[in-house]
Amino acid sequence: MRMKDKKAEQALDKEKHRAQLKAKRRAETSIERLEPVLTKKPTILIVCEGKNTEPSYFNQFRLTSATIEPVGEGFNTIFLVNRAIQLANQTSYEQVWCVFDKDDFDNIDFNNAILLADANGFGIAYSNQAFEYWILLHFNDHQGGGMHRDEYNEKLNKSLKEFNITYDGKKSKMITEEIFDLLDGIDQKSGKERKILAIERAEKIYNRFDHHNPANEESSTTVYRLVRELLKYL
Repeated sequence: MRMKDKKAEQALDKEKHRAQLKAKRRAETSIERLEPVLTKKPTILIVCEGKNTEPSYFNQFRLTSATIEPVGEGFNTIFLVNRAIQLANQTSYEQVWCVFDKDDFDNIDFNNAILLADANGFGIAYSNQAFEYWILLHFNDHQGGGMHRDEYNEKLNKSLKEFNITYDGKKSKMITEEIFDLLDGIDQKSGKERKILAIERAEKIYNRFDHHNPANEESSTTVYRLVRELLKYL
């Protein structure tokens, strides 16, 4: 009886072992057949006031771990933020940014646009007075203070002259590939990347104000915040 019991136990052990091997092979086959899962990159929606300047700038960022979706709406201040709310409700975005200028728009509308964007959890990249001020800071260590946007074109082209490049701030208002490459390049005097210089200059100027009334904080820009965020995804 004992011999039979022992044989029965051995047979049972063999059967268990076979079952374990079969289960292992099935698992291995299942793993081999699994198709690779593509991880979707986060999408950053950038709703721009301008139809040319801002989209032509942001479209040239080449991010490896995120997707940029710049939209040139042609709306301003409150209207732009409301449009961003509509777009954000239509599609899921990891981040939504509003890019708009002070220009000659009403002070209350400008300040309220900032409050509304913030209340909706949007990033805010405004310029007082215009977006070109951010571009200028890549070349010019402006110290803040009043500078009308009509001066931007001349000052920017003065900086671009040595590179034989011209910015058309009156008609096309496009940030061309040549200009963007310069913005992305190295400043020969400091040895720093121009975009890093622009971020440092813009932040320094911004921190001089108390932000109780952004409409009166000329000249300043918070575009540096958006660019600094985008650089994380290069």
